[in-house]
Amino acid sequence: MPRSIWNGTVAFGLISVPVKVFSATESKTVRFQEVHLEDGARIEHRRICPNDGKEIDYDDIVKGFEVRKGEWVELTDEEIAAAVGSQSRVVDVDHFVPAEEIDPVYYERTYYLGSRDDGDDAYALLLAALERSGRAGVGRWVFHNRERTVLVRAHGDVLAMHTMRFADELADPGDFELGRVNRKPTKREIEMASALVDGLHTEFDPTDYKDSYRRAVLKLIERKAGGKEIELPEEPEPEPSADLVAALEASMKGRRGKRRSAGAKRRSRSRRRSRSRS
Repeated sequence: MPRSIWNGTVAFGLISVPVKVFSATESKTVRFQEVHLEDGARIEHRRICPNDGKEIDYDDIVKGFEVRKGEWVELTDEEIAAAVGSQSRVVDVDHFVPAEEIDPVYYERTYYLGSRDDGDDAYALLLAALERSGRAGVGRWVFHNRERTVLVRAHGDVLAMHTMRFADELADPGDFELGRVNRKPTKREIEMASALVDGLHTEFDPTDYKDSYRRAVLKLIERKAGGKEIELPEEPEPEPSADLVAALEASMKGRRGKRRSAGAKRRSRSRRRSRSRS
């Protein structure tokens, strides 16, 4: 069972909620190792001192901050924690805001909060208040030697906490060559595009979306491990649609065909279930 990564308190007003923090996400990325082509040995990355070229033991490495060129101030984890004081054990919730007003661009990572130290009553109170109000608490959290803005909100029957990016961490779109839109779409194009968007509308279900890239890479690894030759097809890069109206019409036709196919599959499943019951 996963262990909590941080234990502390969520404080709002004079209410203290003892909590434990768990990571809510797990990376499923296919990870490759660096391997020596000649003999298949795994490559090691060592800590080497640039002055004498010798490998350094982890216990002989300290945290340092360069105050002047070549002059360092050494800090221990205990000294860094002392600088933060009691704030290192408390998530201070300063404000409550409508959850839907938070632009997703600010979200970073997600955690689950669990109750601890007989804090069930306070935990349930905060959860019920957030559920009823539709608001989320905005606070500060010190974790891994860094202060983060966090958002605490109701997520079903548990509390979730999101780390947030600071406003100055977001790049200004004007700093990039994103191109300029000089042509306005016609009324017909807007109507057809809107109809296509409406036709693709559905309720969001995260389980509908799978990592097809990961599955393809794992399948590729399995085939190559089985001694099969891997063909590398040349995939043409999609070209921008020269005739937007024609592209929209083709999209609408394709959408209608998919809907008919999906409807036929649903009817077929329904007939099979009916026969199995009889």
